[in-house]
Amino acid sequence: MMLMKNTLYLLAGLLALSLSVQAQTKEEKAVAAAVETMRKAMIDPQKAQLERLAANELSYGHSSGKIEDKAAFVEALVSGKSDFQTIDLTEQTIKIAGTTALVRHKLSATTLDGGKPGTVNLGILLVWQQQQGQWKLLARQAYKL
Repeated sequence: MMLMKNTLYLLAGLLALSLSVQAQTKEEKAVAAAVETMRKAMIDPQKAQLERLAANELSYGHSSGKIEDKAAFVEALVSGKSDFQTIDLTEQTIKIAGTTALVRHKLSATTLDGGKPGTVNLGILLVWQQQQGQWKLLARQAYKL
């Protein structure tokens, strides 16, 4: 009886998960892909790729309160001043409003900023905007969990 009950709960959970995955729209999938591309680009920074992903108007907010524009954001990653070794994103939600997408997730990362190992655990709000058919990161704000 207990095994059947546990199996029923497992099946219900899998059904709910599959429905939530199927419920993701084409645009939400495109935004999720842009977020994943940015995650990878922050670990292995290539200037041209970061510049393609970020809007010219980028406002990149750190949990410390520091704000960077596009040039400073790209330079910090390419120069190694901000050096992510790993980045894991969890609990991601995506909401589309016209040509704007709001993405929230939790970010856990290992860093090697200035040669000094560290870890970060942050909440993140990303604002993506569709520009000329591409999703571009317009704003990012991190906050301490």
